[in-house]
Amino acid sequence: MRILMLSWEYPPKSVGGLAQHVYDLTRALAEIGEEVHLVTIGSKDAPEFETANGVRIYRVYPYNVSSLDFVHWVTQLNIAMLEKAAAVMSDMGAFHIVHGHDWLVALASRAIKHAFRLPLVSTIHATEYGRNYGLHNNMQRHISDVEWWIIYESWKVICCSKYMNGELRYVFQVPEDKLRVISNGVDIEAFRLKNNNFSRGDYASPDEQLVLYVGRLVREKGVQILIDAIPHILKYRPSSKFVVAGKGPHESSLRSHAAAVGVADRIYFTGYVNDGLRNSLYNWADAAVIPSLYEPFGIVALEAMAARAPVVISDTGGLSEIVQHGVDGLKAYTGNSQSLADMVIWMLSDRSMAEKMKQKAYEKVRRQYNWLEIARQTRDTYMDILNAGRGASRYDSADRDSGLFDRVTRMFARTS
Repeated sequence: MRILMLSWEYPPKSVGGLAQHVYDLTRALAEIGEEVHLVTIGSKDAPEFETANGVRIYRVYPYNVSSLDFVHWVTQLNIAMLEKAAAVMSDMGAFHIVHGHDWLVALASRAIKHAFRLPLVSTIHATEYGRNYGLHNNMQRHISDVEWWIIYESWKVICCSKYMNGELRYVFQVPEDKLRVISNGVDIEAFRLKNNNFSRGDYASPDEQLVLYVGRLVREKGVQILIDAIPHILKYRPSSKFVVAGKGPHESSLRSHAAAVGVADRIYFTGYVNDGLRNSLYNWADAAVIPSLYEPFGIVALEAMAARAPVVISDTGGLSEIVQHGVDGLKAYTGNSQSLADMVIWMLSDRSMAEKMKQKAYEKVRRQYNWLEIARQTRDTYMDILNAGRGASRYDSADRDSGLFDRVTRMFARTS
């Protein structure tokens, strides 16, 4: 199959977990023999076109016109994506599927679906309703409306967990037969320790146990809950050091919160960490803590497990589906700092249990969360659509002569 994929994130442009998901999925689809063309946002650190891991990557920039807000900027990005996609499709010939990720590419994805008569698949990684525990202002309501729109326009909707399946059915009343649950995955090789140039002593003293958080510093990731848990953890494990690796808009408030709680001297805020340092931190960690309040899937848990770090998670969303409590990790009540502290203390105190758990977690990741298997499941979803009859690509033969096709092709060919 020839697949057109759209995503606003792709390395080196990375805001959350979407970039890594699209990178791994497209690479795996190419590895099992599919032809993947990806249209994504431009970056000064990457060329406008390249072929990487068998994937053809086209990077575009939003129009250089002032934007009133983020939503206007997204619209300008979608127009640029649509122009590039139309030019690519005019040059390449028949495509079979267009696959868009989240609401940020909804406008371009829908336009391509109708202009080129292609079946649309969308992956919804999270919802505005879920991120904000409801819809509280006009921008949030607009984003949620666009999410509904792309779901409505899609032939199939992929979500990454049973939790997200339920959320989409609740928030948008999506019929069950339109949804397909395909989990995220992790590339174990990317989390092997390969660089020994970093020193644990830069982050914790030899006698300190290292408790690690890796991720974005935003409210829904729950770092504030971990900070609230630290005084109780220190009461029972006084030689504990807490490393918060990552960046985000809440860093300043989290630092202030740590000072207010009286634990600022026990926390190391590293800011952004590269892959090598991240892997070393996981290797040193006596507990990797994921205290999220909202987590549609929780790929960071897979990453910690792949790096063989003992995990303590909050019992929420897709995270809860990954970890079996007491077998390959520990679960705390969501948003409950006392429960989180108890689980961290347990993990730090029983090192034999922690060792057994991290080995079982690693085997689970290796067995169940393999990207090649996820790519096969995604391809099966595409094939189900094509075999349903309406999904067969009509971007060839008679439709090349249709007035709509010719007008769209000529219009965008002039802009390319």
